[in-house]
Amino acid sequence: MAAKPLEIHAAALAELKSAVSWYLERNQTAALNFVSELDRALDRVLKSPGRWPAGERATRKFVLQRFPFAVIYRETEETIQVLAIAHGHRRPGYWKERL
Repeated sequence: MAAKPLEIHAAALAELKSAVSWYLERNQTAALNFVSELDRALDRVLKSPGRWPAGERATRKFVLQRFPFAVIYRETEETIQVLAIAHGHRRPGYWKERL
């Protein structure tokens, strides 16, 4: 079965850009490592979207191992929707307005 296409919420894309910029200002290697780990996380989510813990309103959370971020997503019939690239120290659930 082919993987569903990935759909990234505009606010999640803004979070991604902000995080990459923050890491780039401090350490280019850290920025590259962050992007690489996030890419692997998204690949794993696409390959097995039901694997990670279910949350409210059919959302799921994939926690990055080396960075304080999580990918918040949900699977629809047509796509995998990334709702947030959430920093672990940010107010929990702030992204729920995106549902």
